[in-house]
Amino acid sequence: MTNSPVNILIVDDIAHNITALEALLARPGVELLVANSGTAALDLLLKHEAALAILDVNMPGMNGFELASLMRGSPRTSHVPIIFLTATAEDASRTFRGYEAGAVDFLHKPFDPRILQSKVDVFVQLEQHKRQLAEQLLATRQLLEANEMLMAVLGHDLRTPLGTVLASAEYLVRNAPDEQSGAVAGRIRNSSLRMSRMVHQLLNLARLQGGRMQLQPRPSELATLCRGVIEEFAAHERASQIVFTSRGNTTGNWDTDLLWQAISNLISNALHHGERDSPITVDVNAEESNRLRLTVSNRGAIPAAILPHLFEPFGSANAGERSREGLGLGLHIVHKIVHMHGGKVTGASDEIFGTVFTVELPRTAQSWVS
Repeated sequence: MTNSPVNILIVDDIAHNITALEALLARPGVELLVANSGTAALDLLLKHEAALAILDVNMPGMNGFELASLMRGSPRTSHVPIIFLTATAEDASRTFRGYEAGAVDFLHKPFDPRILQSKVDVFVQLEQHKRQLAEQLLATRQLLEANEMLMAVLGHDLRTPLGTVLASAEYLVRNAPDEQSGAVAGRIRNSSLRMSRMVHQLLNLARLQGGRMQLQPRPSELATLCRGVIEEFAAHERASQIVFTSRGNTTGNWDTDLLWQAISNLISNALHHGERDSPITVDVNAEESNRLRLTVSNRGAIPAAILPHLFEPFGSANAGERSREGLGLGLHIVHKIVHMHGGKVTGASDEIFGTVFTVELPRTAQSWVS
């Protein structure tokens, strides 16, 4: 597509004017479409896409202004830039009429050939850039489609056997004949759980990145939502360390499914990366009338080099021990979900206060994305 010539339409009823323009504008990568009347020009535009039209104003039958008006009235040609050429003495009213008809420029003969060449070069380059962008957009769409197909395979074909592995590992843990067998089964179970989290994160990221996941806000209570998420971690070995507090009116309108995922990711992050013998605090402050603040905190510090990249996809890829727990997508998904609601999320961490993630949400999801 980018290698095909760029079409430029030349319309003039005088043959030697056309010959002069052809000699001036001919170059590799440019195809000149020539017409000696407005009617002939319209026929050419029905068959070819033009990047620029150079129209003589004074033509018998259909003049340049009338041709431009017809071009602007058709969706196929309304976007084509127009340069008017005229041998008539410069007149403000005619020039204004030319720009009113949709011209990007209005040149009076005799004009400087270098000026016209420069103007044409600009529109040729614009057309080439437009084609490159169109090809990049097509490639991106194809990549997204391939990504969605891969995610479908992950979601269906991989989850089924993974579920079987998890169930089998759990059975072996509960019925291990000796301590060594139980330890091996426990490693299988834990590795399978990590793989399950990775698959879940990849599926959510694919939906969010592809724009397939739309907000569906409904009345809900953030405190109740948090308690429900915490209950999901009841089987976790550190579940008793999760402390929940709330104050104020925690009602609002949010997409509870997406918000559930965001809260779950934050708590899971604290469970996996916080100090093992310290509490994990989940707090909802709803004392303000127009927004709520959710914080999830734990003891233990995130390395300073990682802090600027917390919410980037695969941001923990260089995080040493942290990278073993997943793909580094959990916080990125949190960031996207919170932004979809018109809120913001921040993270702070040091050796004194530990790690605190703060989510600020409007009472009503605003579907705003920066």
